[in-house]
Amino acid sequence: MNAHELGFLPERLARIPEFVQANYLDNGKLPFASLLIGRGDDIALNWSSGVADDAIFRIASMTKPVTSVAFMQLVEQGKVALTDPVAKYIPEFAKLGVFVAGGGNIPFVSRPPATPMRIVDLLRHTAGFTYSFQERSNIDAAHRKTDVESWSRNTSQSFIDILAEIPLEFDPGTEWNYSVATDIVGILIERISGQSLPDYFQHHIFAPLGMNDTFFAVPADKAGRLPEAYVFDAEAKLKLSDKAGIESLWAKGWSFNSGGGGLASTVADYHRFCRMLLNGGALDGVQIISPKTLELMTANHLPGGKDLTQMSKSLFSEADMAGIGFGLGFATTIDSAATLVHCSTGDFYWGGMYSTAFFVDPVEDIIMIFMTQLMPSTTYPVRREIKTMIYSALAA
Repeated sequence: MNAHELGFLPERLARIPEFVQANYLDNGKLPFASLLIGRGDDIALNWSSGVADDAIFRIASMTKPVTSVAFMQLVEQGKVALTDPVAKYIPEFAKLGVFVAGGGNIPFVSRPPATPMRIVDLLRHTAGFTYSFQERSNIDAAHRKTDVESWSRNTSQSFIDILAEIPLEFDPGTEWNYSVATDIVGILIERISGQSLPDYFQHHIFAPLGMNDTFFAVPADKAGRLPEAYVFDAEAKLKLSDKAGIESLWAKGWSFNSGGGGLASTVADYHRFCRMLLNGGALDGVQIISPKTLELMTANHLPGGKDLTQMSKSLFSEADMAGIGFGLGFATTIDSAATLVHCSTGDFYWGGMYSTAFFVDPVEDIIMIFMTQLMPSTTYPVRREIKTMIYSALAA
């Protein structure tokens, strides 16, 4: 079906890639870009510039929804419950306290948490963990000092052992902070299923969905499809952060497979994942999760129905805050007017540190996937601009 048949005004849809090309690629702000806009199971626009159509991108935190779906499969099977204490499966966390004082060369002082950390706290980022790159507290400083987030120096076990020695930032369930919590969800999947995270994903998500180009470690025969990745530099705009092809870190693999950010994938593969989400958990006759599970995942799970402006202490996340709640692995729009961005109440989304992004809108039946490779994702507002232009292209 063409764009008009899918309910878009073709001339307005066409100006989206023209905008990205003129404002981000021709001037060297972004190295390259790929964009897919779908409606239902059909594709309204599929565009790439400066990179192959089948490129394999480092999707970073767009791994989180995959990990969250995988975990909810185990919930569906009765093997674990969202209300279970995390320490039931990770006893190393049994004595994990909440920060009172200390850090640096001074030993931490902590107190017992007022409430036990539950698995739902991991999925919605209310567990009390953090990320090292926030550079805001003594806790994220400890992440940097211990190198706990290094995928090449840690294993699943050493990752847990180090975290068990660093206090939580707050009592579980009381605040929201973007964090390594989804990495812990990945380790829960390994412990509960008895499979490594790559094997679990392959057997229960990737193979059933036909996602043949999504990996933690890109195999040698496909590594040539990995483009370079960059970090923003004030003078040069683009500074190389990871080499292309077989020399990429994603071709060499990791000792720790990060459920929070370790995957590489293609536009086509992630489109299949998003189609499954849009279709109530099913694709091509395969039910990955149930419609009610997906309904639960995309509901706002922040206590009291609050949005991120009321709950977040994070200096950085993949979400603008106003009108945005958080579910089980996704941000979800709970008040479209408050966002001041074209969207639908009930859409859900996330992004990655290399400026990749997706959203799924069940109201308008829209999927968007944007890929490039520049970190941090806050460098440019391109993702917001694309979303605005997509909704502006809808026909009456």
